[in-house]
Order: sequence, then C-alpha cells, then structure tokens
Amino acid sequence: MTPDYGSQTTTFTFDVTKSPLFQKDQKNYINILGVKQLNSLKNVSLLDIFLSNGNVVEPHYHPNAAELVYCISGSVHVAMLNPYTKQFQTYSIGPSQVVNIPQGWWHYEVATSDNTHLLAIFNASTPEVVLGSDLLKFTPAPIMAHTYCIDLAKWKSVISSITPTMYIGPPNHCPKHSPTQPTYSTYYPYSNRYLFGM
Repeated sequence: MTPDYGSQTTTFTFDVTKSPLFQKDQKNYINILGVKQLNSLKNVSLLDIFLSNGNVVEPHYHPNAAELVYCISGSVHVAMLNPYTKQFQTYSIGPSQVVNIPQGWWHYEVATSDNTHLLAIFNASTPEVVLGSDLLKFTPAPIMAHTYCIDLAKWKSVISSITPTMYIGPPNHCPKHSPTQPTYSTYYPYSNRYLFGM
C-alpha cells in the first residue's frame, strides 16, 4: 500500500528509542521501526539491536523479508543456514561491515564483544519473524518425541526452561558458557581485497 504523502496524519520522522521490541537487560535490547511507527515507510523497516559479549539474537527466520545486518560498533558472528547446501555459513563482522541474509533463511547473531550495536534492515514494512524458542516450546512435545524418536520425558525436560519469544539469549539465570560455533567463513573487507589482490 502506497503511503498518502499529502495527508496531515502522515509522519516522516520518529525516535526509535521510543519503540522497544524486547529488553533482556540494560545492555541487551532491540528497538523496532516499521510502518506502525512511521506510516510513510514503504517496503523498509529496521531493528536497532544492542548486545553485550556472548549474547545471541536467537535462531529465527523472516518469512516475508530479506535482512541486511549492518554493524555500527562492536563485533558479531552472523550465522545462517544455506538451504541449498544444508550448511551453516558464519561471518564475523565489525564496524561498517554487513551480511545479507536472504528471505526465509534460518539465522542468528552472536555478539563477540561488549557494546555491539547492529542495524537489521528489512525489505518489508513490517518484518514477520518465526523464533526458535516458539518452535521448540509450542510444537506439541509428543509430536517432537515421535517424529525424531526422542524419549518424551527427556524432551519435556529439555524444553522446560525455554521461554517463548525470547529474542535475546541466553537467559540471565543460565550458567555462563561460550556458544559452539560452526567453522567461520572468512570475510575480507574491501580494503583487504585490494591490498592483497583477493
């Protein structure tokens, strides 16, 4: 739908700090900007993401949008499951570097330093999301146990501590440990490509 740019109710500016999507704590939170916040937008939206070291934007996918992850500060591993190769591709990025995540690809981000600040930019006015925590928590336990030949009691025990719609993990009550990462794909900033002939 095309915005009515001549209407008195059409807005062209917005303070993203006034639109929290999720807050884990004072250092780990996400703000959102979409057509609900700024009605002059068309086919674009963003998440303003703040993470401290070791925090994860939980595994998820966007059925209606591709995502461009831009690192403003700090550093992050962006991992995505390539549905064509059935392999995870992980990219380590820092300030002014980006990763493009195609529409519908399963992915997550892990901060590798404190004060990490990301913009996730979408080609949809409102990005839809399917979160891993929701899939695990809301899929009936007997179906998961039967489908994957898992002991039902063990499966129920494993998912008992999962909070639906978590967005940023791990939960504060979780013991500290480093996430296991797949092998990283090497990311060469443009300047290195020219310097080293890559």
